[in-house]
Amino acid sequence: MSCDVVVIGGGIVGTATALALTSQVKDCRVLVVEKEATLAAHQTGNNSGVIHSGLYYRPGSLKAKNCVEGRDALYAFCAEHAIAHEQCGKVVVATSEEELPALAELERRGRANGLKGVERLDAEGICRREPHVQGVAGLLVPETGIVDFVEVVETYARLIKGRGGAIRLNCAVMRVERHDQGFVLHTNQGRIETPFIINCAGLQCDRVALMCGSQPHMRIVPFRGEYYTLVEQCRSKVKHLIYPVPDAKFPFLGVHYTRMINGEVEAGPNAVLSFKREGYQRSSFSLRDTLETLTYPGFLSMARRFWRVGLHEYHRSFSKRKFVADLQKLMPDLVAEDIVRGGAGVRAQAVAEDGSLLDDFKILDEPGLIHVLNAPSPAATASLSIGKTIAEKAAAHFALKPV
Repeated sequence: MSCDVVVIGGGIVGTATALALTSQVKDCRVLVVEKEATLAAHQTGNNSGVIHSGLYYRPGSLKAKNCVEGRDALYAFCAEHAIAHEQCGKVVVATSEEELPALAELERRGRANGLKGVERLDAEGICRREPHVQGVAGLLVPETGIVDFVEVVETYARLIKGRGGAIRLNCAVMRVERHDQGFVLHTNQGRIETPFIINCAGLQCDRVALMCGSQPHMRIVPFRGEYYTLVEQCRSKVKHLIYPVPDAKFPFLGVHYTRMINGEVEAGPNAVLSFKREGYQRSSFSLRDTLETLTYPGFLSMARRFWRVGLHEYHRSFSKRKFVADLQKLMPDLVAEDIVRGGAGVRAQAVAEDGSLLDDFKILDEPGLIHVLNAPSPAATASLSIGKTIAEKAAAHFALKPV
């Protein structure tokens, strides 16, 4: 078969991009190919469902711009399509005087990114908002919310099909050939010809880029985030989302409490190196994935700098006692019996060849190709904005006609 654009990857960024193409470009034949049996099978379907406000991101960065625009668009989209969501707000808590400068920087960034209603809290203010939480100071961030991103993707998919786009599940891309008219994708369901490819393959995006003949100059290193959930009788302890002040040296936000749209409350995650890119159990292992990670110079450079942090995370992975102790920094009256093991997700952390962790979104734009090479949180929140940006790039390259 042939089509105008193939989007590789059926997560939230891939489907949002296809949706934008079907709405922004006239007579565009869009095909989304997804190797799994369902959409949103990996990063999108294994996160906590947080609609991020834009608090954390450097003003002027792609994350900041797309998060703020995407957040507002997502709230409007959920309201329009009757998708259950809640703008419940977040409380960020400094538990020591040493964290106050970082908390002040978060407040500065939030205001610079246009957040409305950010409120500085003292210890009493934190207690009024979250009676079980202790801290020396905090921030109330009203724009933060929660949603089921799988339901969002399913709605994107329904709209894509209604606008003439197509989605193929169980369709794995095995090889890509370039020719004068564009590309031939060899899949387990046959050949697909297209002049334009958009790579939104998430945990596999670097491999897809190489398959297309591009040089991403980065590698995906998978980190598994493991969660506990609060037992039902303890869920009422959490009124908002409750986050610590993050360490600016790392892309992870630290263990926190997240209310979910289904009524549950997650506690976590940690962040441990995963020995399988799509491995959600501590026992998950892929020889190929492990060898690629351990022989990548960028990973070795990163590991030399952060090995102590890595050991701490592994300790927490295997020790409920340690996990509880870290959670107690925010909620001192939590006890081990208040939580049970929950699920896990795998983050596609992009690591540059020099070992640096890519923090901002990274999109590689080449003739006939667009590769989304780093789209961590808040990519789900920002999906409508990211999809619109990628669709505009594709239209400019491919001389597609806007509606």
